[in-house]
Amino acid sequence: MYKVLLVDDEILVREAISENIKWGELGFELVSVCENGKDAMEYLEENPVDVVLTDICMPYADGMDLSRYVYNHHPQTSVIIFSGYSDFEYAKQAIQYKVAEYILKPVTARELSEVLLKIKEKLNVERKEEQKYDKFKKAYYSYTKNESLIISKTLSCLVKGTQRTEKSIEELAEFNVSIQGDQYRVVAVDIDVYSDLYEIDDDLKKESALMAFVVENISNEIMKNHSAGLAYRDSDNRVCMLFYVSKARKLSLEAMEICKEIQDTVYETMKLSISIGIGKTVSTLEELSKSYKSAVELLKYRYTKGSGVLLDGEVEFQTGNSVALEKEFKKIAESLRERDEAKLDDALLHVEKWMVEGYNTRNVVVAYLHQALRIVSDAVREVEDQYQLKEETLAEITDAKRFEQAMSFFREHCKNAMKIISGAGKTNGQHQAELAMEYIEDNYGDPNLNLNQICDYLNISTSRFSSIFKEATGKTFVEVLTSVRMERAKSLLRKTSLKNYEIAEKVGFSDPHYFSIAFKKMTGKTPKEYARNKE
Repeated sequence: MYKVLLVDDEILVREAISENIKWGELGFELVSVCENGKDAMEYLEENPVDVVLTDICMPYADGMDLSRYVYNHHPQTSVIIFSGYSDFEYAKQAIQYKVAEYILKPVTARELSEVLLKIKEKLNVERKEEQKYDKFKKAYYSYTKNESLIISKTLSCLVKGTQRTEKSIEELAEFNVSIQGDQYRVVAVDIDVYSDLYEIDDDLKKESALMAFVVENISNEIMKNHSAGLAYRDSDNRVCMLFYVSKARKLSLEAMEICKEIQDTVYETMKLSISIGIGKTVSTLEELSKSYKSAVELLKYRYTKGSGVLLDGEVEFQTGNSVALEKEFKKIAESLRERDEAKLDDALLHVEKWMVEGYNTRNVVVAYLHQALRIVSDAVREVEDQYQLKEETLAEITDAKRFEQAMSFFREHCKNAMKIISGAGKTNGQHQAELAMEYIEDNYGDPNLNLNQICDYLNISTSRFSSIFKEATGKTFVEVLTSVRMERAKSLLRKTSLKNYEIAEKVGFSDPHYFSIAFKKMTGKTPKEYARNKE
């Protein structure tokens, strides 16, 4: 039985829902009813439930407040909102709190029953996943205390060559593990979300240990089914596999097929993407470290290839023709000198394509992008001799975890370079007016933004600025600032359900009343009238 909490400030609604729904037959139990969101939050602190049924308009704390509370404090609980027609659009904003269903009043017993059955299907799936997770968790804690951990450590020493082969074999024999074959291959497996492609906090590190254990178990089961070898957990929660077969079997093809099966099974079971590098084939146990190193090296290609790769060390990978890349770098420089944005975009696309389609490690890509940055900087210095490439820009590229991030930083730098070069051909006044417009666009939400502030930014007198700004835009600074703020306000009124004072604050008005006056003066309508008409 799943537990349900009903929340509504109308007693007739509470009684009707309580009495007309066949809770037990549907697989639910109505454990309590509350008159408002505040009472419901207090109840949930001591009595967690599976489903919350709530009205949206209630005193003290409404349905949105309750949905927010559930989202933050009881993320496993499903929320069903029912509301009147007038606030239904407002209710749909609750999608940010992952509300499961919205029902329009009046709510019929049949309609609510159908929704509950739909929610039950979702809860059944989640419960099965939780049970599966708990099963793995229990097995994991058992694993950390038994012989499997010792076997993994011994296999790691054998594969990395950090211990004499004979000693490793003897230690494995004590646990009835025998490794015999004419061919060997080591496979390295990373769970992508926990890898060095992403930032990992302490909580994720703890979770990664459990998930690595799951991947190890799945890999071991499939390896045993194929009589191909065994899997073990290496340091840093990386899973490895050791293939060992006789020469009569085609290890190269078999390893790829088995690894693909493991990759698919892990995703189907745990919805985890894993990347796999299959090391080169070796003929002796003493050479295992060579196979291991080649497997780990393959995983470095994920920087450009992304998650879920499956790479075979026996395949010859092409890094790409560096001459072709150099030509694209020259095109970038040419596009900047010619102030041709379309040509710049085309060259950047070709650079990105070259990086992704070739097999390049992070170090190689970073070196090429640093070279390109210097080429771009040289082009800028032709028109702005004081321009210098900042160390922070180089560091952004170097520190990027993934290629998409590094390429985004490089693309942004090229766009900025184009702005500088394009601005160099204009009068100083035009350039400063454009900079002022960009500053207003970026800072219109600051209620303290004023003429002195922007003049300090441009290092220009207020009288000089007012003159060149009016000449360039046809408007005063205040007129432009007010116009920008009102356009943002209109957008927020059309697309959100924020209250007037919230919108006023977001667009730079500290006084909501003054905001309403200014808005009506510019649009001919109050903010409320504008929002109602959705013009």
